[in-house]
Amino acid sequence: MLVLLPPSEGKAAGGSGAPLEPQELSLPGLAQARAAVLEELVDLCTGDELKAREVLGLSEGLRGEVAKNAELRSAAARPAGEIYTGVLYDALGLAGLPETARRTAEDALLVFSGLWGAVRVTDRIPSYRCSMGVKLPGLGALGAYWRAPMAEVLPAAAGDGLVLDLRSAAYATAWKPKGEVAGRTATVRVLHSQMVDGVEKRSVVSHFNKATKGRLVRDLLVAGAAPGSPAELVTALRDLGYVVEAEAPAKAGRAWSLDVVVTQIHH
Repeated sequence: MLVLLPPSEGKAAGGSGAPLEPQELSLPGLAQARAAVLEELVDLCTGDELKAREVLGLSEGLRGEVAKNAELRSAAARPAGEIYTGVLYDALGLAGLPETARRTAEDALLVFSGLWGAVRVTDRIPSYRCSMGVKLPGLGALGAYWRAPMAEVLPAAAGDGLVLDLRSAAYATAWKPKGEVAGRTATVRVLHSQMVDGVEKRSVVSHFNKATKGRLVRDLLVAGAAPGSPAELVTALRDLGYVVEAEAPAKAGRAWSLDVVVTQIHH
């Protein structure tokens, strides 16, 4: 199983570890593309701060992120699973996983990133700010920029098992599973269900969406579930107590769509 995750906007501070060693990151086929993004981002953030903030979509209050990006090559790095914080990662709780589940997570989880393309949770990276929605002056929109290198590298990373796609829309633009890989891919949408005047209303709520996705991955890992296909994933999630509505694709070579319906967040 390969689980595709979005990163978090906020990142933990890098701490005091050794700096980034780009050649040690997973998916070495992305090395050249990563180097190009890193170089342009550092150059941008060592230049005109106002321009850098405009390109990165940062408010005055986040100006410190520009200075942080300028130091990326020398900044302390730590495992990506410790750098990414926020609702999804709080619910996933990597640090507190039992050992077997943690080992599975190290192999199965792939976090998408505007700067790195995609990294595993064990890859050591510095804290940075650069979302997939950014349009760099030289390289252009990062979602589009990453498509070609991802298409080269990701099918092999997906192996021959289930691909569980939990990315948000901006990160999904960087790689769209095609053909045979798409047929064993499941995308998940979390719907919040509530009764209004006796009628069920469903909506997508960011907090429920992120927290449920994190909890869902954690529950699969802790249970030792190893679904090999979208249909097996539906069964595994229902066995874990989730309300899942699944739609098999009408044509071959398309991903499955799964709706997970929640009424409240269970911690």
